[in-house]
Amino acid sequence: MAGLAAELAADGSNPDVSLLYDINGLARDAPSWFDRAMEFVGEYGIMLAMVLLVLWCWWSVRRRGTREDSVAAVASLVWAPLAAGIALLVNIPIRGFVERPRPFLDHQGLEVLVGGKTDYSFVSDHATMAMAIGAGVFVAHRRFGFAALGLALAEGFCRVYMGVHYPTDVVGGFALGTAVALLLAPLALALLTPVMSAVAGSSRLSWLVRSKRVATAGAADRHETLDIPEPRTEGAGPDDKDLAA
Repeated sequence: MAGLAAELAADGSNPDVSLLYDINGLARDAPSWFDRAMEFVGEYGIMLAMVLLVLWCWWSVRRRGTREDSVAAVASLVWAPLAAGIALLVNIPIRGFVERPRPFLDHQGLEVLVGGKTDYSFVSDHATMAMAIGAGVFVAHRRFGFAALGLALAEGFCRVYMGVHYPTDVVGGFALGTAVALLLAPLALALLTPVMSAVAGSSRLSWLVRSKRVATAGAADRHETLDIPEPRTEGAGPDDKDLAA
């Protein structure tokens, strides 16, 4: 398997390699300041943006919908980083089995923006983690999920632009992250939803799942609804008879 990967990597007619040179060639033609920015974005920036997006989504779902909706959404958000961690663990034996070298080790003329990458290339950890989080957020909230998936795609592009991954490394990472996040979601949510429901019922930790202001407003609305007098169903009283006369 390792020999096959090396042979494919060395084949200049391979579309994977051609696309690698096309995307990485943009780095060669770009200003140095832009390459430095892409290095930061691809290595750290997008993952930081993912964390901020998850927090923003958590803040939003706590303040909208019913208590059950909040519980389900927060459980999905908790699953997103857990799915990313599990996907990274699954990738360890995959990398060891495929043993694909980094592209700059087999191909000359690449503009490598970040050094020190000595591990195997397939599949991309960054792409795997970003897509697993993106899929998990999509399960929790569609609008935030589309934004997270967009960040994941940008992460994959950056890894090829930086010269540290083949395009197929990124595609493999996307597939792995999506598979773990979605295939294991039913089991994960079956375990996490009761936990989040218990947290929502706690007097001290309920704010993690449901905004106290929204919960208080909902309770007040229910109380006012109960205080509305019921319409009279019995016969008219004496006063009504006098009016009728």
